[in-house]
Amino acid sequence: MIGSDTSATVTTSPDASTPVTLLIADDDEVTRSGLRTLLAVQPGITVVGEAADGIEAVEQARRLRPDVVLMDVRMPHRNGIEATRQLLADPAEPPKVVVITTFETDDYVTAALSAGASGFLLKRLPVRQIAEAVRVVAAGEAILFPTALRRMVAARPLASAEALPKAALTGREEEVLRLMATGLSNPEIADSLTVSLETVKTHVGNVLTKLGAQNRTHAVVIAYESGLVVPGFPG
Repeated sequence: MIGSDTSATVTTSPDASTPVTLLIADDDEVTRSGLRTLLAVQPGITVVGEAADGIEAVEQARRLRPDVVLMDVRMPHRNGIEATRQLLADPAEPPKVVVITTFETDDYVTAALSAGASGFLLKRLPVRQIAEAVRVVAAGEAILFPTALRRMVAARPLASAEALPKAALTGREEEVLRLMATGLSNPEIADSLTVSLETVKTHVGNVLTKLGAQNRTHAVVIAYESGLVVPGFPG
């Protein structure tokens, strides 16, 4: 678990020895330098570059091809949300993006996940937890926020609310999506449904394709927005 309520639930703990390359984008030089220094000594993480604004973040990510971009929200020229959206629209294997900010607001969570980010973190978290989140996202999992998602969707359903009815998910795919919304990893979903891991991966892939979701986190957002998973429903 990373943080509480509005922080992230990490779906798995990958091997720290697996190498991960990281780009840090933050307009504050002291913050950027501090993150680089602290994360560079974490097992398996190599910081390959920095960016001071959203435009530079996109340019550096396309040049350096990191596994993960740690993206600040409030940056000049182009904010981190727009930079994330542009970066993930790149058809040539874009990196995973984790949005990181000082400001704990539902609007930022919504915007980051809708832009295709694989997670959202607060800068006040201990560096080891930020490093763990980077590894999780690099491994293809997600940083999920069940309570924050329930609250923000209860407050205002968004434009993709009709996406799920049009997706024609099977009963089993809807069941998998509900379990994804609780923060379960693929192995945990397999255990819950008593099916193989490969079967779960197939269902997850089908869900993402049918919903037009960039990743499993975006699929969870759609699940809440559509009403398949309702605020306060445990899964």
